[in-house]
Amino acid sequence: MRVAIVTVSDRASRGDYQDLSGPAVENWLRAAISSPFECVRLTVPDGVEIVKDTLAALCDRDNADLVLTTGGTGPSPRDLTPEAMHSVITKELPGFGELMRQASLAHVPTAILSRQTAGVRGRTLIINLPGKPSAIDICLDAVFPAVPYCLDLIGAGRIETDPTVCRSFRPA
Repeated sequence: MRVAIVTVSDRASRGDYQDLSGPAVENWLRAAISSPFECVRLTVPDGVEIVKDTLAALCDRDNADLVLTTGGTGPSPRDLTPEAMHSVITKELPGFGELMRQASLAHVPTAILSRQTAGVRGRTLIINLPGKPSAIDICLDAVFPAVPYCLDLIGAGRIETDPTVCRSFRPA
């Protein structure tokens, strides 16, 4: 099982500040996933082309089963992560974004400004997460129960989750 975490941030990619969101995603995954997996973390600047090229390479060249982006999902002019993802996926899974926004609204009213979503490219699931570590936990808690089943459906690697961290999802 190969997982890639892509932090999308101009400032973090320049080294202006320490990336907290990429490590937050990895820490959450290490607590939630009980089966072995390989994890790689990258930091790239905002912008459609660099994010698009990074996502395509992770899916096609590096054979990542799961790619989690963090950052670039707000309404500001440089927040273009969803646009980059849309340019590489073959199927959008809008329910991921709907559930992440719903879960986040219980904590902050500005969650309606979020543009998180998810999609599939080949045998890779890509999920766009927010850039704030506390919001990452909320969003992953909400959607991750469906991730192992989705990975199975698209023919990606299999993962098992720790039931004390991630409630199970049973397809109907």
